[in-house]
Amino acid sequence: VQLVESGGGLVQPGGSLRLSCVASGFTFSSYGMRWYRQAPGKERELVAAITSGGGTTNYADSVKGRFTISRDNAKNTVYLQMNSLKPDDTAVYYCNVVVWMVAAWGQGTQVTVSS
Repeated sequence: VQLVESGGGLVQPGGSLRLSCVASGFTFSSYGMRWYRQAPGKERELVAAITSGGGTTNYADSVKGRFTISRDNAKNTVYLQMNSLKPDDTAVYYCNVVVWMVAAWGQGTQVTVSS
């Protein structure tokens, strides 16, 4: 299983970014996917999740109404559209999947929200 995130960067408060995670090594369309984030000195937290077919999504209260998780099963890719970004959103963002009861993680992509 391999997960490769991209799309992070430096953005001003109120700005937007779209993260991507390309998956390989498993049948992508059969598994739910998740985005987590970890800020300095804090525990890793679940940000958003999406079911295998994309029909159901869930979000942390802190990002509801601002972030959107989606997926393209033809491209083995899951996305996280982040709007109205705040300094508190600064973190390393990770893609996650659990395959055969084993959690797999990408290398992470840094998102920094600062003026």
